[in-house]
Amino acid sequence: MGKPINVGIIGCGAIIAQYLATFRRLEVIELVAVADLDPVRAQAVADENDGVRALTVDGLIAADDVDLVLNLTIPAAHADVALKAIAAGKSVYGEKPLAATTAEARQVLRAAEAAGVAVGCAPDTVLGTGIQTARKAIDDGLIGAPISATATMVTPGHERWHPNPDFYYQPGGGPLLDMGPYYVSALVTLLGPVVSVTGAASHTRAERTIGSGAREGEVIPVSIDSHVTGILTHEGGALSTLVMSFDAVRTKSSNIEVHGDRGSLAIPDPNLFEGDVELFMLSGDSWQTLPVSAGYIDSGRGFGIADLAATPPGEEPRAGGKLAYHVLDVMESVLESARIGAVVPVASTASRPEPVRLTASPEDARAQPINS
Repeated sequence: MGKPINVGIIGCGAIIAQYLATFRRLEVIELVAVADLDPVRAQAVADENDGVRALTVDGLIAADDVDLVLNLTIPAAHADVALKAIAAGKSVYGEKPLAATTAEARQVLRAAEAAGVAVGCAPDTVLGTGIQTARKAIDDGLIGAPISATATMVTPGHERWHPNPDFYYQPGGGPLLDMGPYYVSALVTLLGPVVSVTGAASHTRAERTIGSGAREGEVIPVSIDSHVTGILTHEGGALSTLVMSFDAVRTKSSNIEVHGDRGSLAIPDPNLFEGDVELFMLSGDSWQTLPVSAGYIDSGRGFGIADLAATPPGEEPRAGGKLAYHVLDVMESVLESARIGAVVPVASTASRPEPVRLTASPEDARAQPINS
């Protein structure tokens, strides 16, 4: 705490631009090196950022001045890269999911615990003012006792805009594992851990046609279910209904709604850091927009790393590995339930992350108790 954390990034694909924009605004993060299997991409990033070196993957992991490895590789490589970084004594922060499977994710957490390094994982969107304002409303009792929630993500498929969408339709892909981390992380942040799930899944097309880029018009196979729904039973008794689809066209549903015995909340897109939170009270006659009351102001991808850097040793970061593991376990359990047609207990658990007071600085958020 109190000094910048030196970060090296592995994976220089499209998502890196959002992290770079955030890092330029955060004094607690110092980007020192980048690496990619394509050295040209890594060099291009280094050339555009003063003081940043382009290295090989192994060279970055071994670099003495890298404290934390930001893992922006594809999901199938998340565990391998994380384990190598941990073995080199580095903390790690990864794009979601934590790993391709819970078995791999367990290896990452156990290795990090043995090495005494920290693990963080996206999404850190739950630390922004949107989800945090909603959480404060729930914690303050504005809707009474939480009863249920809905979480809805509907799109006709990423192949319409992504130039290389193959992995979305292969094992480890699909709408739940791709977009579910945002929604399930938000539900756990709002309502607490999940103890059991019931799932169902389907797919409508065996092939997809790429709609943009150099491969436009190419047909790719679909080998996973592309529409998934689940019922999540939270530890506190609330029931969440989850709908994740690459098959349907559009929805007018709120991204997330939470209902209590005194009121209901309409909550913004958990893939974003901001957005209006609306409240309808049992005693009212219309929706009202709540004032922003919690969360990191003007945050962006990478605030989870800044929060990790400001977390005292021995404490779990808000966007930490334990939460990411539980979210992955919930999603795997939904898919297993869909496969066997029965309720599946969720073996893992995770504490609700500490709430974020309304602030622009992770260091300020850690320096003062939330209830002060």
